[in-house]
Amino acid sequence: MSEDEKYMRRSLQLAANGRQTAKPNPMVGAVIVNAEGRIIGEGYHVRCGEGHAEVNAFASVRAEDEPLLSQATMYVSLEPCSHYGRTPPCADLIISKGVRRVVVGCIDEFAEVQGRGVQKLRDAGIDVTVGVLEEECRWLNRRFFTFHRLHRPYIILKWAQTANGFIDDHGHALAISSPFTQMLSHKLRAEEDAILVGRVTDEREHPQLNVRHWVGPSPKRLVVDHQHPLNLESLYHHNVQSLIVEGGRKTLESFLIQGLWDEIRVETNHALTASGGTRAPQLPAPARVVSSCSYGQNAITIFAPLPC
Repeated sequence: MSEDEKYMRRSLQLAANGRQTAKPNPMVGAVIVNAEGRIIGEGYHVRCGEGHAEVNAFASVRAEDEPLLSQATMYVSLEPCSHYGRTPPCADLIISKGVRRVVVGCIDEFAEVQGRGVQKLRDAGIDVTVGVLEEECRWLNRRFFTFHRLHRPYIILKWAQTANGFIDDHGHALAISSPFTQMLSHKLRAEEDAILVGRVTDEREHPQLNVRHWVGPSPKRLVVDHQHPLNLESLYHHNVQSLIVEGGRKTLESFLIQGLWDEIRVETNHALTASGGTRAPQLPAPARVVSSCSYGQNAITIFAPLPC
């Protein structure tokens, strides 16, 4: 691992602290390292409307370390902003502090930035490196990027299945998740903006779709059918950046057929089988495994589309 990767990884660790509070802004972490490789400042974007990661990193630098900034390198997981929003441009702050070098994880796809922050830094004579741990940095803010690029929420299709590929037992609900994986499901709910099921699932199972086994806000609850279809444009205008789809097979397949998915989470109970029932949806061919983790007899596998 290179020095740049080491400090960028620390930036990513810091950024993740804002997972529930930074929305609708992206998660961003920043680290300031002096010429000898010592961290002299770090911060992350805590809450929308408050100081960005770069602001908090500079604020954490002790007075006696201020003279070291002229030879320091700042690592930031996302391109510094270059426009006035609720806060002044971070690129201007970096320039005013006289930092020698800036390492950026990935370019910000938000229309007001899109490379302008990097260009502003370079025009000021700062050495800028872009693309360190780029894939990890982009993955962290995949919801934010999808929302602004496609003008719709980031869509997560989610289901649990038996070892032989059924999601229920002859039409009756089946307890597939373990207490631990159920907790992970509620953790996911706390991190996303909305959750959706179809009318049949709602009437048959009466799912609460809230956060009971984790700490955090419950997602907005949505139920759809032919008379009440999903309006992605409306969700976009209501600033819903992410959507979990937990419906039955027909609901899930309706998203798969339209190609409306960004992530698929499949939980498989390897110790449980069913003699019949509803088959789990078929995974789309152009998909890659992002991660797969086992929790006792259950495993959760995350799939994403193949890169374009």
